[in-house]
This record gives sequence, C-alpha cells and structure tokens, in this order.
Amino acid sequence: MKLYFAPDACSLSPHIVLRELGLNFEAVKVDTKSKKTAAGGDFLAINPKGYVPVLELDNGERLTEGPAIVQYLADQKPEAKLAPANGTFERARLQEMLNFITSELHKSYSPLFNAAMPDEAKAQFKDKLTLRYAYIDKILAKQDFVLGAQFGVADAYLFTVTRWAKFLGLDLSQFAALAKYMARVEARTAVHAALEAESKAKKAA
Repeated sequence: MKLYFAPDACSLSPHIVLRELGLNFEAVKVDTKSKKTAAGGDFLAINPKGYVPVLELDNGERLTEGPAIVQYLADQKPEAKLAPANGTFERARLQEMLNFITSELHKSYSPLFNAAMPDEAKAQFKDKLTLRYAYIDKILAKQDFVLGAQFGVADAYLFTVTRWAKFLGLDLSQFAALAKYMARVEARTAVHAALEAESKAKKAA
C-alpha cells in the first residue's frame, strides 16, 4: 500500500492508523501547493481532487477521504478493534463521530488557514470550534477516548485536527479533559512514530 500524505495535514490520521495496525505501507510525500509528489510526479493524476490523503492499494485501486480510508484500514485487521464491526450500531456510532469531526471540526479549521480570510470571519469560526470542543470535552471527561475505553480511528482523526489549534491561535486551555486526552494519544507508540516520520519528511523538503 501507499499513503500519499503532506506533513501536518489531515493525512496524519490514516498514517497513525496504519502504524497502529502494523500494516506495511510506503509513505509518499505530496506538495499540496505544487500538486507534485516528492519524486516530481503529477499528484492530480493520482487524485483529481488535489488533496491528501490518498490510499493506493497494491492492485492500483485508490481511496480518498480520511474517514473512508481509516475505516477501510481498520477492517483489514478487525482483531485490533480500531473500529466496530460493519453493520453494528457501534459502527454507526463511529460514523456519527467521524462525520462530526469532518464537518464540524475539520472544515471549521479550513478558513483559519486562509491568509485572505478577515480576522472578524476567523473569530466566528474560532467561536464555533470552541463550542464544538465544549461538547467533546464533556465526553472525554467521562472516558479515555471518544467512543469509550478503546483507542480507535476516530481518535486518530480528532487528535490530528486538534493539533492545528496551537498553530492557528485557537485557545483550548479551558478544556482540561481534552488536554489530558491529547497528551494520552500523543504518548502512544504509533502516534509518536507517525509524528516523527512526518517531522523528518518536513525537514527534508
């Protein structure tokens, strides 16, 4: 398998999941501005949407969109329990949380990366994010991970997007449970390995 990624982007989520599962994969760095791979290939020929992540299977099939990718990966090693079984109510709960993270958190961060976005507009998105994190913090005050006691693919995604707060001036210090959660996830061996690998890739640019 190949994972097309960009350092510090949302592709960190499937990167973490791949390492949690111990699956063999090749990480292919992408410049999302030039739309070129590290080897100079045309990334738009790989994903016409122009953004990461992309998971390429050994048979050439390609899958895009982080929430779809992490569920596919989890199903390759169900014994790792990174996602509940398909067809169960618990799987629907996972999909509910992935939808929440992608639509209410991930996409609310996107305007904050836009240098042309007026500060007044950015303030509105920060307020929305703060409100959404208040909801998450209440969940994490009761349990170690977003769906209970077990780390799963939703945690890889939540951790990934929440890391952006410190880069974008979003103050989440009021959320004590969230802070403990972020430290708990970052301490995981697979998470540390993914962060280390992406840091090295970034420095090699």
